[in-house]
Amino acid sequence: MMRVKVKSEMLVWARERAGLETADLEHRFPKINAWEAEEIQPTIKQLEDFARSVHVPFGYLFLPAPPDEPLPIPDFRTVDGRGVRRPSPELLDMVYACQERQGWYKEFSLTTRQPEAEFVGSAQLQDRAVAVAASMAETLGFDLEARATCRTWEEALRLFIAQADSIGVLVMVSGVVLSNNNRKLDPEEFRGFALADRRAPLIFVNGSDSKSAQMFTLAHELAHLWLGSTAVSNASAAPNGGYRREEVWCNAVAAELLVPLAVLRNDLLHDETVEHAVGRLTRRYKVSSLVILRRLLDSGWLDRAAFDVAWAAERARLRVLAERGGGGGDFYRTTLSRVSRRFARALVESTLEGQTLYRDAFRMLGVAKTETFNHIGQEVGVLV
Repeated sequence: MMRVKVKSEMLVWARERAGLETADLEHRFPKINAWEAEEIQPTIKQLEDFARSVHVPFGYLFLPAPPDEPLPIPDFRTVDGRGVRRPSPELLDMVYACQERQGWYKEFSLTTRQPEAEFVGSAQLQDRAVAVAASMAETLGFDLEARATCRTWEEALRLFIAQADSIGVLVMVSGVVLSNNNRKLDPEEFRGFALADRRAPLIFVNGSDSKSAQMFTLAHELAHLWLGSTAVSNASAAPNGGYRREEVWCNAVAAELLVPLAVLRNDLLHDETVEHAVGRLTRRYKVSSLVILRRLLDSGWLDRAAFDVAWAAERARLRVLAERGGGGGDFYRTTLSRVSRRFARALVESTLEGQTLYRDAFRMLGVAKTETFNHIGQEVGVLV
């Protein structure tokens, strides 16, 4: 039985990188404590299994020291105004996967002479949020009344995604890494990111978040595309400080896009309780209660003191719901939603024409079976 020498430092780094304690791995690797104490070395097979379990490339374990793994895109996430800790393997792998998809689609767009998305980079930070939101609404064909008639948040979000897809945005929504249901994405770590490119503008939305929160994330990341800005965000409707200027601007644009102040003022009732107003307006606009509270403050219907009380209470309520498992879920639990309809259609077409290897197509789609690939082709209208 051949054993390999690996530094304890690297084993500890790999485990902690995955957010795991030794107790989390002992059922599969009974001697992990001995490995980390360098009392015994693992076999090659054990080390390969360990690398898969902690989602680390096998070769990394033989490095002389833990590598620096910054996000490959700007990181605008903050918690209480401070930068966040190093990204999780799940976030890193999701960004890498989307970058690969974007690179492929950019080449496809050039080859097939697709038009560029001229809205990418069309706005600047000094532009007024109201004007930019109006431009976005016109480009997207955003219809508030059509959204209001949607029976559920899921239906409203599906409509919003379809509108973004129609103007050339690759919108990818997933609550897990690729199709691995054991690698869930944490909305407390990030809610979404945008990869700005006129040939292949891409938005990823964390599908583990609530459906109403996903609405705001999508709007926020669209604002990033209008700026021509690539970044990962923890999009928040919060109107107060503690965020980068760009994030504050994108939040303001997203709030105005989803709940235009001029329209909201016509829907306000002055003899209504805060609780009743929030419930009624979230149903009408199909957005989260926090977005409505923010807009009630923006409109002057709530003063700052009343807003602060209502905001704190609502955040506490939503935290309880999330802990009970009532605040999230990937509403589209299918491969098609995870890679976007536009991307899937292009990839299937290219593969069937022999321009892309099936192996590469399967990897980018996150599928393993030809049957699943063919089903996706049928869903996007490429196969009959």
